[in-house]
Amino acid sequence: MITLVTGGVRSGKSTHAEGLVPHDAPAGYVAPGLVPLAGDEEWTRRVRAHQARRPRCWTTVESADLAGVVRSATTPLIVDCLGTWVTRLIDDAGAWDAPAEAAAAVMRARTDLVTALRLAPVDVVLVTNEVGWGVVPEHRSGRTFRDELGRVNAAVSAVADRVHLVVCGRVLDLSGAPVVS
Repeated sequence: MITLVTGGVRSGKSTHAEGLVPHDAPAGYVAPGLVPLAGDEEWTRRVRAHQARRPRCWTTVESADLAGVVRSATTPLIVDCLGTWVTRLIDDAGAWDAPAEAAAAVMRARTDLVTALRLAPVDVVLVTNEVGWGVVPEHRSGRTFRDELGRVNAAVSAVADRVHLVVCGRVLDLSGAPVVS
């Protein structure tokens, strides 16, 4: 079963996603973003808070190769989150000022991830941020991120068995909603 959990920042997405995986059995917690930079205490506190609430029987995997992690998984997975993954993909491609290059890098990884999810040997819960509900970002890099994460979210949603939207700490089940094609 593939579940996508989306919503705004600090809406409760990660906590909800973690509740979808048994806490008394092994699972993989996949952190696909960049490791916090030295001196970024606020980010370090966020990462530590996430780590502290995970059961001891869960294993943390830090990797941008989400498709590879999904294909090789033997226990349920939580991927938290696709937004940090897209950021890492664009960073790794050095493409913040080159939207076409960023789009190509993300498209390759997105296609590989969707293929892996279709054949996933285990349950996978993916967390993502819902973007594009506000103003158009002033900077090209912000628009690139918004556009690419929106494409990733739509592609993963299209193959997901369940889609949950978390708003203000409330969960809306969108699983039966039509998929835009």
